[in-house]
Amino acid sequence: MALKSILYHGNTFNISYEILNPTSNTDIVFLHGWGSSKALMKQAFGKTLPAFRHIYIDLPGFGASNCDTALTTHQYGEILKLFLAEIGVKKNIVLGHSFGGKVATLLNPNLLVLVASAGILVPKPFKIRAKIASFKILKLTGLTALRRFFVAPDAQNMSEEMYQTFKNVVNEDFSDSFKNFRGKALLCFAKKDTATPLWTGEVIQTLIPDSRLVAFEGDHYFLFGEGAKIADEIEQSLKEK
Repeated sequence: MALKSILYHGNTFNISYEILNPTSNTDIVFLHGWGSSKALMKQAFGKTLPAFRHIYIDLPGFGASNCDTALTTHQYGEILKLFLAEIGVKKNIVLGHSFGGKVATLLNPNLLVLVASAGILVPKPFKIRAKIASFKILKLTGLTALRRFFVAPDAQNMSEEMYQTFKNVVNEDFSDSFKNFRGKALLCFAKKDTATPLWTGEVIQTLIPDSRLVAFEGDHYFLFGEGAKIADEIEQSLKEK
C-alpha cells in the first residue's frame, strides 16, 4: 500500500493505493462503490488480468484515504485525474463499481467498464419516500438529533463532511455524462440487482454509442463471484474494433 498527497482547492487528500503487476504496460484502474474500499476490489479482480497493471484506489473518505470536506462526484473526478497524472497512470481501462462507475465515466478512459454503475435515477419505494418526508418535518421542528433513525444505511456512522457528500451524490442523474462519453464502454449489470437494476444498464447502453451490455446472474455485488467472467468480457472488448 502507498499514499500520495494531492492538493485540490486548498485541501490535501492523502490517497491510498496499491499497484499489482507493476511492470505491465497497459493500466487498468479499479474504483470501488460507496462505503467500499480498494481491498474489496482487489478481492474481486486481483487474480485476473495478469497482463495488465492493476491500480486499486481508496476514493477520498473511504478505506485509508482521508476526506475533510464535502465533495461532489465531479470533484471526485477532478481529484482522481490529478492523482493518476501524479503517479503516472494511463487511462487505458477504468473499471468502476456502483458510485465508482460515475467517477470512472468522468475520467474518459479508452475503455470504460461500468459494473452495476450508479447514475440513472431509480424511483424510491414508498417506504423510503415516507422516511424522507418525515425527516423533513423533523427538520422544521428542530429535532434533527434523531437523524440516525432516518438516514440510509449507506450514510450511517459518517462524518458530517461525508454525510454531506452522500447527499450531494446519491440522487445525481448522470445521463448527460454517459451521453458525452466518446470511448468504448463495457456495461456489466446483474439480473437481480435492485440498487442499480438491469434496466438502468439498458438505458446507459442507449446513451453511450459504442457500448456493449452483458447481463450477469446475481445482485448488486455480483462482481465478487464473477470477477473472472468480467475480466473475460474486458479482454473480449479489447479485441473488438
